[in-house]
Amino acid sequence: MADPILKAMSVAVVGLGQMGAGIARNLDRAGFLSGAFDTNSKAFAELILSKNVRHAPVAQLCEIADVLLFAVPSTGVIRKSLEGCAGRDGQVVIDLTTSNPAESQALATDLAAQGRHYLDAAMTGGAAGADAGQLTLMVGGRADVLAICRPALDAIATDIFHIGPAGAGHAMKLVHNMILHSNFLANCEGLRMAERAGLDLQQAVAVLNAGNARSFVSEVRFPRDILSGTMNARSHVSNLEKDLGLAVDYAAQLEARVPFAALTQAVLAQAISAGKADADFSWLFPTYEDLIDQLEVEA
Repeated sequence: MADPILKAMSVAVVGLGQMGAGIARNLDRAGFLSGAFDTNSKAFAELILSKNVRHAPVAQLCEIADVLLFAVPSTGVIRKSLEGCAGRDGQVVIDLTTSNPAESQALATDLAAQGRHYLDAAMTGGAAGADAGQLTLMVGGRADVLAICRPALDAIATDIFHIGPAGAGHAMKLVHNMILHSNFLANCEGLRMAERAGLDLQQAVAVLNAGNARSFVSEVRFPRDILSGTMNARSHVSNLEKDLGLAVDYAAQLEARVPFAALTQAVLAQAISAGKADADFSWLFPTYEDLIDQLEVEA
C-alpha cells in the first residue's frame, strides 16, 4: 500500500497527444492528477477527466503541482515551457521525451539551481501502452527523487528502470529506439522479399514468431497494425526519423560506429522527402521498395 502522504501527491501532465492522453487518464484514475495542459484545448475536453482536474497553462500548473510530467516533443520544448515559471521548492520535473542526453543534463543542472529536481524518464510501449498504463520507463536522475515519485509512476508504467544519473534515461532510449526502428525496417525488407517469393504473409510472420527471428515488431506490430489492415501504429514517420537522427548524432559524440542506424535514418529521411512525414509509419511496409528505389537513385 502506498504511503498516504505520497498518495496525495499532486501531479500535472503537459502534452495530451497520443502518449500524454493515456498517461493523464491513468493518473486521474489513480487519484494523482490535479491539472493538465495542451495547446489544443479540445484534447483536454475529449479526455473527460475528473471535475477537479484543471486545464491551465504551464505557469499555473507549476504553482499547484508537486510533479510535472511532460509528454511533449523534446527537452527543448520543456525548457521553453518552463521559462518564467518559478515552481515550488522541491518540485519534480519528469521528462518523458526522447531527447539528447546533453540537453537533459543541462536542464537538470538549471532546475537544481532553482531548488527543483529533474528526471529524464524516457518511455516505450507506444500509445497502446500509455492507454493501458503499461509503459516501460528508463529513468535518469537521483534515485531518491525517483523513489518519491514512484507511486505516481506506477500508475502509468509496469516496468521502471533506474538507469543512472541525469541523461542516462535518454541515452538508453536512443539505444532502444535505434534498435527498434532498424528492426522494423529489417522486418519490412524481409517480409517484402517473402511476398515476392510468393509466400503467404500471415504464415511468414507466424514462422518468424515461432523461430529465433521473433521480436516485438513481428509479434505485435505486424499482426496488430499491418496484417490486420488497420495501418495504425499511432506514430508518424517523422517521429521515427527524429529518433534515428538523435541516435546517430549521439553515436557520433561517443565515436560509436552505427552503419545500420545510419541506413535506417536515410530510409526514413527518404520517406519524409517523399511527403510521408505525417503518415503513420505502418505505411513504410507497403511503400518500402519504392523508398529504397529512390534512395538508390539519389545515391
